[in-house]
Amino acid sequence: MKRKIKNTIIKFIGLFYKQFIFDPEYPIKKLFLFLFLQKIIGINRHVPWPVHFTSQVKSPQNIKSKTEVLGYAMGNYIDARNGIIVEENVWLGPKVSIISQNHDLTDYDKYIETKPIKIGRDSLLLTNCVILPGVELGEHTIVAAGTIVHKSFLQGNVVIAGNPAMITKRLAHYKKNTNELGLGIGK
Repeated sequence: MKRKIKNTIIKFIGLFYKQFIFDPEYPIKKLFLFLFLQKIIGINRHVPWPVHFTSQVKSPQNIKSKTEVLGYAMGNYIDARNGIIVEENVWLGPKVSIISQNHDLTDYDKYIETKPIKIGRDSLLLTNCVILPGVELGEHTIVAAGTIVHKSFLQGNVVIAGNPAMITKRLAHYKKNTNELGLGIGK
C-alpha cells in the first residue's frame, strides 16, 4: 500500500515537469519543496526538472542527461551554454560547478565556443569541484572535493584530485548495474 501511494505521488510530481528522472531513494518531501519553489514561487522555473532552490542552471535545453538530473544538490552552478552531456548514474555533491562556456580573453563581452562537457557513466563529482569548458570524463571517474578540472580524463576508473586535477588513484570497474537502479523518465 505504501509503495502505491509513493508511486502515485511521484506520478503527480512528474505532471509538472517536462523532464523528470526520479531516484527512488530521494525524499518525497524535498521533491514537493522543489515543486513549490519552482512552479509556484518561480525559482528556477525555466528548468524542466526538479532543481534545488539554491542551485542555478543556465541553458537547461543544452543538457542531455541519462541520470538523476543536475541541480538536485544544494548550491550547484550548471552553465550549459556550450552543452553538457551526462551519462547514466552520475552523482553530484553540493556546490559542484559545471561551466561549459568561457569568456574570450581579449574581449570579455564575447564567449568562446567549445565542445560540450561530457561526463561518463558511473561518475561521482564531490563537493566544490569545478568542471571547466570542453572537459570529457571517462566512465567511473571520481572527482575529489575541491578539484579544478581543466583538461579531459578519458581513461576512466580513476580518482582525480587537486588544482589542477591529476590522477591520484586507479579504480576497479564500477560494480552496480545502472539498469537495476529503477531510474526512468516520467514524461
